[in-house]
Amino acid sequence: MAAKILDGKALAARIRAGLAEEARALTARGVQPGLAVVLVGDDPASQIYVGKKTEACAEAGFRAFDYRLPANTAEADLLALIAKLNADPAVDGILVQVPLPPGIDERRVLLAVDPAKDVDGFHPDNLGRLLMGKPRFIACTPFGIMKLIEEAGVPLSGAEAVVVGRSNTVGKPIAALLIAADATVTICHSRTRDLAAAVGRADVLVAAVGRPEMIRGAWIKPGAVVIDVGINRLPSRKLVGDVEFAAAAERASAITPVPGGVGPMTVAMLLSNTLASARRRAV
Repeated sequence: MAAKILDGKALAARIRAGLAEEARALTARGVQPGLAVVLVGDDPASQIYVGKKTEACAEAGFRAFDYRLPANTAEADLLALIAKLNADPAVDGILVQVPLPPGIDERRVLLAVDPAKDVDGFHPDNLGRLLMGKPRFIACTPFGIMKLIEEAGVPLSGAEAVVVGRSNTVGKPIAALLIAADATVTICHSRTRDLAAAVGRADVLVAAVGRPEMIRGAWIKPGAVVIDVGINRLPSRKLVGDVEFAAAAERASAITPVPGGVGPMTVAMLLSNTLASARRRAV
């Protein structure tokens, strides 16, 4: 039986509609959610991502503070802008699009964002809170993954969950969230010795390693739920995930497509985090 396709685009649209309704209610009380998006340089992929985020803000009734800075922007000037946004009460969330141009210390810049406005969930303060089980902001992609798993109706308590990828933005936070949901979690990566065997044990697989179709369909446990975070462009210009989709879909019970799976959820959860920040301002 073919796997159920977990349509992140449709789920994200429903979530964003609910966020827009709540944003209207908050705005009527005098608190319009505000997101500042800072893009340094002219990286084409980053320009597309930023465009999608500012468009989503407009659709949800959020106020967008859109900053497009040249690639030769001095690090001191970028830090000064972040300090200004930290101090602006109309700004509920700050997103600095990465990667940053050479010559700018990305870690220093991300650390400069007020953790109470770090709606990306990348600041060590927010990652630490997540690991302690007391999250303020959950990194947007892992947050979206949990919503997709919930949508699939997967009982996580006692389930074997395997995460392939160990980044601070996806792998580690999604592992923490799965542990908090009482799953038994294994974190793998590109150097795991018998990756096929580890993947084969997974009731829930999250692939976030950034290598096209590295996870072979034949490795998937029959009936598993597969969440593919990867988005890789082949020389043919075709987009593929980290999982061999067609073969995996023959064995999985549910799987995310690429594109249209995790990506739209990331933007939706960015808005959700921003709205949560605005709610705190409204209290």
